[in-house]
Amino acid sequence: MFIINITYKAPVQEIDQHMEAHVAFLERYYQLGKFIASGRKEPRTGGIILAIAESKKEIETIMAEDPFFTNNLSEFSIIEFKPTKAVKAFTAMLDNYHS
Repeated sequence: MFIINITYKAPVQEIDQHMEAHVAFLERYYQLGKFIASGRKEPRTGGIILAIAESKKEIETIMAEDPFFTNNLSEFSIIEFKPTKAVKAFTAMLDNYHS
C-alpha cells in the first residue's frame, strides 16, 4: 500500500483550471483498482491518495500521468507501508484488492 502526498506548486486558481482532468485521472485509477481513497489536504495545499500497486515504480508511472504533475502544478512523494493492524472492514477491503 502507498500514500501519495501531492503538494501544489501553483496557486489554487491554476489548480482549479485542471481539476476536471485531475478527477478523470483519479477515476481511471479507481476503476483499475489502484486507488482506494483520495482527497484534499486542509489547508488546501495539495492532496493525499491511498493506492495499491505492485511497486513504488508502478505508482511513479501512474502519477506521471496526473494533469497536475504534467502541467507542472504539483509535485508528489510516495510512502510505502504495510498495514499490520486495521479495522476489519479495511482489512476485508484490502483482501479484495489482493484477490
